[in-house]
Amino acid sequence: MKCTACSKGKLIPSFIDGLFRAHTCSDCGGDWILIEDYAAWREHHPDYEFAKDIQFEEVQALEKKQAILCPVTHTIMRKFKISAHNSHRLDYSTAIGGLWLDKGEWELLIREGLAGSLNALVTDAWQRKIRQDSAKEHLRDIYRDRFGDEAYNKVKEVREWLQGQPHKADLRAYLMAEDPYSARR
Repeated sequence: MKCTACSKGKLIPSFIDGLFRAHTCSDCGGDWILIEDYAAWREHHPDYEFAKDIQFEEVQALEKKQAILCPVTHTIMRKFKISAHNSHRLDYSTAIGGLWLDKGEWELLIREGLAGSLNALVTDAWQRKIRQDSAKEHLRDIYRDRFGDEAYNKVKEVREWLQGQPHKADLRAYLMAEDPYSARR
């Protein structure tokens, strides 16, 4: 197979870190992985933990902004975010269930603690959670900017306390009343 990411190299059978099958480009060093190969390996190694303190050579995960084609079907691959706090995206072929990892992306997944969840990254549930987490982060930033750090932290603390109170509706009414000691509304 020819590499569709760089259009120069050939995809040569290999293994990712000696763990599961892949095809590595002879030119750009990217890896083509079938999710079924990864899932089969995970099924046989459910307790495998990726080391957290691995030192990698300083290779930046280079993400291609343009769409790339699946090396098998030659259809456009979809881009999937890996997490809410990281804007990096992976290329996934929904037609074949294959994932393209640009050089350095596997190491990025290990550093982010996501290498053990490779098959989950491309699910609707994972992507939906990322969108929800991103929206929460965005709103948190808006509130923090609007209130300032001190006021935001204080109101967050009060809110958390209020959520645990048995009479929270009455407490909110008390807080919202212009004059909580007046009989007038």
